Parts: sequence; C-alpha cells; structure tokens
Amino acid sequence: MKKLIFTICSVVCSMMAAQAQTIDTLLNKVSSGPFTFSAQVPDGNYRVTVTLGNKKKVGQTVVRAESRRHYYDLITTKKGKYETVSFVVNKKNPQIDAKTKVKLKPREFTYKNWDDSLNISFCGPMPAVQRIKIEPVKDVTTVFLCGNSTVVDQENEPWASWGQMITRWFGEGVVFANYAESGLSCTSFLAQLRLDKILTQLKKGDYVIVEFGHNDEKEKKPGDGAWYSYSRNLKIFADRVKAAGGHIIFCTPTARRAFKNGRNTNTHGDYPEAMKTVAAREHVPVIDLTAMSTTFYESLGEEGSKKALVHYPANTFANQDKALADNTHFNPYGAWEIAKMIVMGLKKMESPLVKSLRADWQDFNPAQPDDPTTFIWHMSAGSNITKPDGN
Repeated sequence: MKKLIFTICSVVCSMMAAQAQTIDTLLNKVSSGPFTFSAQVPDGNYRVTVTLGNKKKVGQTVVRAESRRHYYDLITTKKGKYETVSFVVNKKNPQIDAKTKVKLKPREFTYKNWDDSLNISFCGPMPAVQRIKIEPVKDVTTVFLCGNSTVVDQENEPWASWGQMITRWFGEGVVFANYAESGLSCTSFLAQLRLDKILTQLKKGDYVIVEFGHNDEKEKKPGDGAWYSYSRNLKIFADRVKAAGGHIIFCTPTARRAFKNGRNTNTHGDYPEAMKTVAAREHVPVIDLTAMSTTFYESLGEEGSKKALVHYPANTFANQDKALADNTHFNPYGAWEIAKMIVMGLKKMESPLVKSLRADWQDFNPAQPDDPTTFIWHMSAGSNITKPDGN
C-alpha cells in the first residue's frame, strides 16, 4: 500500500442510556489522532448521524464503528464548514436470554463488537466532529454474517476482513451484524451458540450469509469431512434460518495464497464443491468466493498478491521485530477487494439487497483488481501483530 497513516492516541467519550432512546450530543471535538465516542444502548440497529467539521480547523475525518467497521472514507471539511453523514450500525452483546450467553473466546472479551456500548470511531489526519446523534431504527434489513477470520471485524491493524469493509457500500436500508470470529468452523460456531443469538435478533425477511471451510477442513474426528459433518452443519444453518423466516446465502471460502507454477492452487479440497452441492439441494443461493479470490490473486501475480495479505517487513508496526508473511489473512486492501467480490456475488444472484447500494458503487472484476499502490487506508488506533486464530 502506498500510504499508511499510523496513530496511537485514542480518547473515549462515554454516555449511558438505559433504554433504546435518541442520544444527541454536541461533541465539538478535533484531534490529531483517532478517538471514539461510546454510548451504552441495548442490542439493536441504530441510525448514526454525524456532523463533521470544526469552526477553527480543517477537518480530515474517516468514520468507522464498533471493531473497525468501515463506513466513510476520508471527508475533508474547511474551517467553519460542516458536512453531515448518516449510516446504520448493529450493536450486540453476548446475552441470549436470562441464563444463556454466546460462548465468546477470551480474546473477544475486549472487542468493541461485543461490549454493552455502541462505539463510533473517527480517524484520519485531523478527525473533527461537531455533533453525534444516535437513534434506534427498526425498518431496516439486517444481514447477519457467520464465518471465521476472513469474515470477522478484525479488532486490530493490520488485519482486516471483508465483513468490516462491505458496510462501506450500503446505504441506510441495510445493516450488517457480524457474528464471525477467527478460528471458527461450522461446528464451533454452532457450539458457541452464535446462531442461537442471531435467531433471537432476526426478523422475517432478514439475511444470513455463511462462509466457512478454512477451519472445517482441519477437523479430523470420525464423521468429520466435507461430505458429512460440514455438509450436515450447512443444512442446519439453512433449516434454522429458513424456519425463522430469514433468507440464507452460502459463500465458498476465500482462497489461500498458494502459488505453484504461476497458478494459485486449491487448498480447500472438496469443501467448496460440498457447499455448492448442499446449496443446490437446499435451494440456497451461493457466492463462489473461492473462484473469485483465486482469479484476484492470479491477476495480481505471485509477488503482487502479497500486497493483499498481511505481508510486511520487520518494524513496520510497533513491537514487530520479525517480518509478517501470512497467506490467509487479509490486510485492509485485500479485505476491501474481497468485499467488492461479495457485492458482485449478490448482484449476480439478483439479490434485493443490492437495491441499497450507495450511489458511488462501481462494478468490480477480480480479473482487473484495484491498484494496491493507490489504495490509502487511515489507521485506526492501535495495532497488534498477533496472528488471528485459524489459517
């Protein structure tokens, strides 16, 4: 990537709200580093309206929410000028009912995605925020995301996934609720009661997108495998979501970067084909992300494809004394491109969701990816070089 902006400061502003009610705060804050505004609210969907700008300074602000969920690219405001943007964010916590919770991993206990607050983050060269308004909404379609490290809202730089980038392309008619976590398979996702939690929140007509495979293929107990446990679990997802009145979409696993003789090889065995087979039998639409991401890597080339993943020389990030060379986990550029593939998959199946695409969306071809050298990502607060679970 041509430009990475590093910032480590974070100021957290907190508000408390016992019930889902409108919060309207005059913040009038400008900073040389990232900061976060937090409001304690119940689970649900919220329209966030932010007035950007400052009376005395030029503002350069990027808007994200929860765990680095990306909503607005860099917005520049002149001195004394303001710009208002709005978007819808899903907020959740682990509680399912009075006695049951989602079985989070220890690393998730500190994630903004799972706390009691709705967190709105601002970064960029000079984030400037005048006012924030948060109000509950019910008339939006929720898209629940189920998956692993290639889907989850990665908490820390330089890791990123398509689930936290796809929010950039949709207007206020659609909101994404990301329940994915690094290292999970279909089996562990179900065992941790994440689908149970989703079904307490799902309304008739909502969507559930399911991408698994990377970690399922490592399960080697009797009865495991693409054509038995994996296929059975996918049917469980389909049956339960349909029974609740939701629409389910399967997504084959993103390819790993694994070149041989100039071509990127399949490391997933029968898992993509098994998912397609279950999809055909159960009448579930499927996005072939394995094929699109393979084309993407090959279009960038064996060396160029490293620019889409966490490949960085030593000392790029704090406390990083060794080079990072990960062929599974995406950096922001790679996650950005994969998110565009998901949108194209939705367009190909003529999903009603694409009616809510923002006006600046432009169709994408993985055989002609965006130039990684022109991609600019403004860093959120903090980085952590610890590799996410799974591979």
